This record gives sequence, C-alpha cells and structure tokens, in this order.
Amino acid sequence: MIARHRALALLSECTGETLWPVAYCLDRGVPQVWIDQLADSFESGFDHDRNTIYRSESDFQQGQATNQFHGIRDVDLAVMIGRHLGVDVDRLQQTALGRSALVDRIRESIMDGE
Repeated sequence: MIARHRALALLSECTGETLWPVAYCLDRGVPQVWIDQLADSFESGFDHDRNTIYRSESDFQQGQATNQFHGIRDVDLAVMIGRHLGVDVDRLQQTALGRSALVDRIRESIMDGE
C-alpha cells in the first residue's frame, strides 16, 4: 500500500498536534484509502488558543482562526503508519501521555525494531 521509506518520511512530519489538509496529504503521498478512513471535519474551540484552528502560521500570527477545517489529525496518521509497519499501537496508546507522546513512542518502536 505504501513503501516503508515513504511511511517513515510521513511519520517524521507528524507532531501529534497538527491537522493536515486533505490536499497536503495527497501531495505527500498518503494513500487515498487512508485519507478516506481518517479525514474528518474539525471545529475550532475558541475557549483556549491551543483548541483554535489556524490554516497557516501567518493566520496564527494575525489571529485569523477558521471555524471548521476538513483534514486529518497527524496523530491518527501516525497510528495508521505504526500499524502498517507492525507496531503494537494499542499497547503504546495505553501508556502514552498525550498525542505527541504517542507519536514519539510509535517512532521509537519503529526505530527499535519492535
């Protein structure tokens, strides 16, 4: 479905905190079947800045938030990549403290050959 080197390149871009636009996913080579499974609409939460969605860094700097965004959470992509590469992601999810930590644990597991 996706070559290991391509999957690792995608995983290297994941932070656990980012929403990827569908067009970006296509440009980066995310398989269409994964996009179909993972794409969703997200709504900004304006109660705290970390819950607010910005389309770009410049939008963030200018305070121009978006109400809704259609894309993929990179943590979900990292989980999909991990499973594709044979990582026991369910085990990692039980102990990871947050999305960023889960992405880091997936990377570590792959690099350690688990």
